Amino acid sequence: MRIAYVCADPGIALFGTKGASVHVQEVIRALRRAGHQVNALCLRRGDAVPADLADLPVEVFPLPPGAQTPREREEAVWRAGRRMAEAIAVQRPERVIERYSLFSADVMLTASELGIPCALEVNAPLLEEQRKYRSLIYYDRALATLQAAARAASVVVAVSSAVADWVLHHAPAARVLILPNGVNTERIVPPPRRDAANPLTIGFVGTLKPWHGVEVLLQAAAQAGRPAWRLCIVGDGPQAESLRSLAARLALQVEFTGAVTPESVPALLQRMDIAVAPYTAEAEPYFSPLKVFEYAAAGLPIVAGAHGQLTDILLHGETALMFTPGDSQALTRHLLALADDPALRERLGQAARRWALGQSWQRVTARMLQAMAAGVTPGGRR
Repeated sequence: MRIAYVCADPGIALFGTKGASVHVQEVIRALRRAGHQVNALCLRRGDAVPADLADLPVEVFPLPPGAQTPREREEAVWRAGRRMAEAIAVQRPERVIERYSLFSADVMLTASELGIPCALEVNAPLLEEQRKYRSLIYYDRALATLQAAARAASVVVAVSSAVADWVLHHAPAARVLILPNGVNTERIVPPPRRDAANPLTIGFVGTLKPWHGVEVLLQAAAQAGRPAWRLCIVGDGPQAESLRSLAARLALQVEFTGAVTPESVPALLQRMDIAVAPYTAEAEPYFSPLKVFEYAAAGLPIVAGAHGQLTDILLHGETALMFTPGDSQALTRHLLALADDPALRERLGQAARRWALGQSWQRVTARMLQAMAAGVTPGGRR
C-alpha cells in the first residue's frame, strides 16, 4: 500500500537522535520492510539519515525562520498542520499514520473525509507535558485538536494503558488500541559472545533527565565497591554535567558518549554486560521505554526500576531484576548478584531476547494496519 507517515511535532526531527525520532524511523522501516511504499511529511527533517532510509521520500513543511514567541510558534505549527492536510488530499495515500502533536487535527479529519483508514499514534499526554514543562498558550485549541483528531482517526494507537485512559478521558468516542513500543530485533542483536575476561561493563541508554535516575545508578555502582567496573552512559541531556561531576567525586570509571545516532546504538549495546533502566518515582507512569526493548533485543540482563509500564512488560527474576525506584541499595544488590553470577546474566539475557522477538516493530505495524482497517469499539480499549 501507499502509506503517508506524518509528524507535525516541531520538537521531533524525522532523522534526529532522540527516542521519538527512533520510534518514527522504526515504524517507517517496518512498513517498508513489509513491502509498503511510504512517504513522510514533517516539520523538521534532521541530518542523521540512516543509510537504509536515505531514499525515503520526505516533504518538509518548515516553520517560518527567526525567533518566535510561544504564541507565534503555536500558530505556525497549526498552519503547518493544515498544509500537511492539503498535501494528503492531493496525494490520496491508501493509509495515513500520524504521530500525535498538539495542533494537528486536519490530517486525521481530511483522511477520514476522504475515506482513508488512518491511525493516530499517541505516545504521551502532550497537553499536560507541554503545560507542565514548557508553555502552552492555546490550551483550548490544543484540547480541541486532540478531541477532533482522536474522533476522526480509524484507530488511536496508545503506547500504554495510562495513555489510553488519558485519550478516552478527553475523547470518549475514540477507538483506542493499546500497543506498546516495539524493537528492531534484526538491527539490535546480541554479540556472538561476551568476553568474560574484560572488566564488567554496566550500561544506560537515554536522555539524561532527572526522572531517568542515572544518579541512582552512579550511587549504586559506588556502593558496590568494585573499582574495576566500567559504566557506559549513552546519551545527553540537562543532567550531563552534574552527572560527570558526580562520577568524578565517586571515583567511578564512566564513559559518557554524549548524543549518538540511532545507528550507533547496537554496537554500544554489544559492549555492555548489564543494562539498567533506573527510573525514579518521579517518572511519569505512562511511558513505554524504548531503551528496555533495545536492552532486551541485545540479549542483556536488565535491571529496572519497578515503575509504569515496566511492571507490565517485565517479570522479576525471569526477564529482569526489578527494584523500588530510587532505592540505590537494592540496585547495588542486583548489580552485585549479576556481576558474581555469569549464569544468571546469561539466563536473564536469553529470556529477554526471547521476549523481544515477540515485540518486533513488524508486529506493531501489522497490528496497527489491521486495526485501521477494522476499527475498534468506540469508547473502548483493546
